[in-house]
Formats: sequence, C-alpha cells, structure tokens
Amino acid sequence: MNHEPKHTRRDFVTTAAAGAGSLALSTTAFAADPPKETTMNSAPAFQSSDTLKPLPFDPAKLNSLSERLIRSHWENNYGGSVKALAVVKKRLADALADKDLPPYVYNDLKREHLLRTGSVVLHEDYFDNLGGSGRAGTGERQAIAKAFGSFDVWETEFRRIAAGLGGGSGWLVLGFNQHTRQLENYWMADHAHGPAATVPILVMDMYEHAYQMDFGAAAAKYIDAFFQNIQWEKVAARLAASGATKV
Repeated sequence: MNHEPKHTRRDFVTTAAAGAGSLALSTTAFAADPPKETTMNSAPAFQSSDTLKPLPFDPAKLNSLSERLIRSHWENNYGGSVKALAVVKKRLADALADKDLPPYVYNDLKREHLLRTGSVVLHEDYFDNLGGSGRAGTGERQAIAKAFGSFDVWETEFRRIAAGLGGGSGWLVLGFNQHTRQLENYWMADHAHGPAATVPILVMDMYEHAYQMDFGAAAAKYIDAFFQNIQWEKVAARLAASGATKV
C-alpha cells in the first residue's frame, strides 16, 4: 500500500506563490541595502580622476628645455602616476570590502596610494611653476630675502641642494611651513616623504627623467635651465595664498 502524501495541484500553486513572494522580498531587501563594494567605490575618498591636467604653457617655447622632454615627462611620468592613482583608489575600495584580506596586504596598496598621490601633486606643482621668464618680481624677492637674509642666499642653497640630488632621484621644494611659520628649502628623497604642514611655493623635479633626455647626466645644466623658466607670478600667488607674506 502506498502511504506517500498526495499533493494536489492547489498545494503546488500555493507553495510556488509563497516561494515567489519570498524571492520578491529578498530582491527588494538587496536593492535597498547595496553591497559594501558599491558604497565604497562611490565615496569621494576612493575616487580619483584619470584625466591629466593640461600643461599651463606652450612646451615648444621654453628656454633650454625641449618640447620633446617636457611632453614625455608630462605624458609618461606624470600621466603614469595620474592613471595609476585612479586604479589604486578603486583597488582600495574593493580590497576594503574583502573582510578576509590581511591588513599587511591592504597596506601594500596604501603605500602605493601615498607614492602616487605625492607624484601627482608634486608634478602638477612643478609644471605650474614653469613657463615664465625666470625673472623674480620685487614682491617675491623681498619675501624670500626676509626669510633667508637675501635672495642670493636662498638661490645659493636651492642650487646646492639640487646639485646634491643630481644623478639620483628626489624633489626640491621651497615651502612655507604653516606650523613653524617659516619659509624654507626642503630636500625630499621621493614622492612619499615631505615636510609636515608645508605648502609648496616652488617645486623642482630632480628625478633623472626630468632632464636626462636633454642633458644626459649633466644635472647642472638642467638646474640652470630650470631657473631660466621659473614662472615667478605663480610663486607670488602661492606665497600670498600660503600666508608667507604676512610673516
């Protein structure tokens, strides 16, 4: 004798309807509570544009710096960091959503985040303070002389630091430290290590890619060329915006 329960067509329809209702509720709940990845990727802290900031000058018109050098530097070195930063930001959002990812693996991405951020900012500051006549105005000279004793003392130290970085890598920054309220020249080994609380006033790239194409290993010739093309009007604007001229 067959004792298995009998299922009527009505039972089947009722069960199917209940299942469909549960699925609908589940779908609604999912839509109302998006996955963490979506939320993180849309947060400003995890976003970065991969669009390069245009050069603020005609690279064919610089004095003693070739258009080929400037365009290669802008497109490949600066542009590479802009694009890499956008990728790293997205990867950070995805990695943070992975609860099983070890912190030391996440921090590898954070290290790259620090390096690429520094590279983008410093390159943009560098290109922004090029394209000028190389002749400092009265206001800039006075502000710098007040901090260093004379404009010539500042230039002597700036050039000496640059020469010391020649053949290697790093950055040279005239910056206003908003904590100590001092205008100083800073030696920087790479993109990641800069002085705290400091606003860049004049930025010089001393990585070999900034001059090798034109000057080979002759960094001293590049230093001279840099001084011939400083956009001192930009320096003046940065001095005013930082508060350095009020000290």
